[in-house]
Amino acid sequence: MKLVSFLAGGRPGYGIVTDAGIVDAGARLPDRPDLASLLADPGPLAALAGAPADHALADVTLLPPIPDSRRIICIGLNYKTHIAETGHEPPAHPILFPRYPDSLVGADAPLVRPRVSERFDFEGELAVVIGRPGRHIAAADALAHVAGYACFNDGSIRDFQRHTSQFLPGKNFAASGSFGPWLVTPDEVGDVGALQLTTRLNGEIVQQTGIDDLLFDVPALIAYVSQIWEVRPGDVIATGTTGGVGAARKPPLWMKPGDRVEVAIDRLGTLANTVVEEDQA
Repeated sequence: MKLVSFLAGGRPGYGIVTDAGIVDAGARLPDRPDLASLLADPGPLAALAGAPADHALADVTLLPPIPDSRRIICIGLNYKTHIAETGHEPPAHPILFPRYPDSLVGADAPLVRPRVSERFDFEGELAVVIGRPGRHIAAADALAHVAGYACFNDGSIRDFQRHTSQFLPGKNFAASGSFGPWLVTPDEVGDVGALQLTTRLNGEIVQQTGIDDLLFDVPALIAYVSQIWEVRPGDVIATGTTGGVGAARKPPLWMKPGDRVEVAIDRLGTLANTVVEEDQA
């Protein structure tokens, strides 16, 4: 299934994307307040998969698939190509940093370049959403805890990111990153390591590699994170970006107002956003 969160007529909802449009699962399941509440037991969603569509995709505003995730963990320096372009040694353990929900928008919403910086960089990524809770999960069991996968753009304000050794400031400006367009369940994805990620800026490919270039793969990341805390339905792990980021180019390539950036992953769709100046948002 392809699962979405959205606004329709100003009302938040969630549902299933079909060829005909969106089946409004939230309207049919009033006791389930949001998509995250169904991830541990998606049976009621699966039962609606054949229902008639309630909304055309073009008539809703897409939100991040999990709009208010309690935990969004991003991974730094996790693609071998990106590690190489930065000149760093491969880390011995995953590098973790948080993003907060208001730093992310959904597909087709504007990404906001803040007034305090022009160093706005793209980072195409694979996001993993947890479905089953767990603590101290073995890597061999980790994929059983995955509810689905989505595209992610970890938009970064590079000068603020480098003010200190902590990445957090440059990764949390309002509406600087995106997540979506939907969450695709594992049965439709298959071997996630066989997928290819492509980022385009104004139609030109700027990042492209296989997910198998990850230093720490999806099972390893879930196993590591679950040592620190219990993962719960709706938790998001953004697995890191590949080589080709704007900051590593000579001269650097920054996103600017009017640009269109797309993150595409096989079987997951394309996450597209335009860039606006903060004062225009």
